[in-house]
Amino acid sequence: MPGLAALVLAYVLSQFFRAFLAVLAPDLEADLGVTAAELSRASGIWFLVFAAMQVPVGAALDRIGPKRTSAVLLALGGAGGAALFAVADARWQIDLAMGLIGAGCAPVLMASYYIFARTYPPAVFATLAGALIGVGSLGNLGASVPLEAAVGAFGWRGTMWALAGVTLAVAAACLLVRDPPPVEGGATGSVLDLLRIPAMWAILPMMLVNYAPSAGLRGLWAGPYAIDILGIAAGTATLAMGLAMIAGNFGYGPLDRLLGTRKWVVWGGNALGAVACATLWWMPAPGAWTGVALLCAVGALGASFPVMVAHGRAFFPPHLVGRGVTLMNLFGIGGVGLMQFATGPLFDAAGGGVDGYRALFGAFAVALAAGVMVYAFAPDRTD
Repeated sequence: MPGLAALVLAYVLSQFFRAFLAVLAPDLEADLGVTAAELSRASGIWFLVFAAMQVPVGAALDRIGPKRTSAVLLALGGAGGAALFAVADARWQIDLAMGLIGAGCAPVLMASYYIFARTYPPAVFATLAGALIGVGSLGNLGASVPLEAAVGAFGWRGTMWALAGVTLAVAAACLLVRDPPPVEGGATGSVLDLLRIPAMWAILPMMLVNYAPSAGLRGLWAGPYAIDILGIAAGTATLAMGLAMIAGNFGYGPLDRLLGTRKWVVWGGNALGAVACATLWWMPAPGAWTGVALLCAVGALGASFPVMVAHGRAFFPPHLVGRGVTLMNLFGIGGVGLMQFATGPLFDAAGGGVDGYRALFGAFAVALAAGVMVYAFAPDRTD
């Protein structure tokens, strides 16, 4: 239990680090001349490195277990990257720091999911997964008004040094994790075996886009959008959206057992998420509280990640659970990274301002709509 608590704390940090640029953006632009569009590159690097790490992380979970995998990577990448961020004086250093932090955070959620999949009954996987993300999303909240207060009191460099220390302490606590016993029978396999499962070809495209709008907006664009278009503080909008994402995670978690379906829970939520993004495209400057409400809708409806992982996990053989859940995470987080790389140039190409944000919301709406159309062909499966 102490080990699982350490992984929860590690995931709080993971949620924080994927969202904190939305609040730091004004300070980084003032001190280093890095614009929000340029920070979308740094945010994209975090997500893409995180995603790329899922392949070796999956193999490590199956071979050496979650304890060493999470403790070593979080210490070297997470704490090391935060320390580099604290001393950065150029954009490339911000990019490198975000890549290191992404690598450090890569194993923590999947280590927990691996323990759930190997230790608990399959029927409760989605509920446990959703609860973990809901609790871990306190980090999302921390990267809003509390971060604004810390930066105001200690500066962004002092705040990053403190975060480096906290991250190193949590990494040490991950050594308390107990690895599940090895799978009996000595079966082997690879990610290619997972890709041969026909169901995955309809599930993975939805996984690629389901988290991209909520994570992309909350991780970067919600802050500048709140200031530039809605006329309110970045911390206010990001706090509200973070709370909505927590509520969405807890709400999605038990729905597969209550409704007897995973596929249609995910399909319905993401279809409504596409509608929310399309509404922001139609009305990119709807007024402060309407805008915040629509951001909250995108955040809450975009919290289908744990149910999607549970849907895919239902098709994985026991000896490939580690690789399977990390493959799902690769697509989920990789999709965010690809969208973050695309949104900066898209925003600039549209001329910035209202038209720039309209282009972002439209891109997110189209991505979700394409995902739900493919996902409609996925077979349903519950435990």
